[in-house]
Amino acid sequence: MYSEKVMDHFSNPRNMGEVPDANAVGQVGNPKCGDIMKMTMKIENGVIQDVKFKTFGCGAAVATSSMATELVKGKTIEEALQLTNAAVAEALDGLPPQKLHCSVLAEEAIKAALSDYYTRQGIDPVPIVGAGCDGCCDSCCSHH
Repeated sequence: MYSEKVMDHFSNPRNMGEVPDANAVGQVGNPKCGDIMKMTMKIENGVIQDVKFKTFGCGAAVATSSMATELVKGKTIEEALQLTNAAVAEALDGLPPQKLHCSVLAEEAIKAALSDYYTRQGIDPVPIVGAGCDGCCDSCCSHH
């Protein structure tokens, strides 16, 4: 059911925890369905110097969070904004259909942290990052 990469990132998650001097923090998910992701980043000169995550959820949620941090660490904000849930799933050699929502949450967590970064800089994040997930729909819970 799960690829070796998913199992590896679940068993040995990369970048778990919180960046102590983070200047970008984003949390997404829905407590009703159990998957919550929090991303913290340290961004300097437009580059993500450090990124860590805390995820409450299933193994696929942990694996997608871990992979997403690996994919954006050391990248520019612009490069990180190009990250898609499909790229996260592909980097893990695929996810079962009922777990694809986890990769969507990982993408949303990255974008939520970047929105927070722009807000802290006094810049409206919506034209750059998009409106993001406001938790108003049940799409992330419909697969549980």
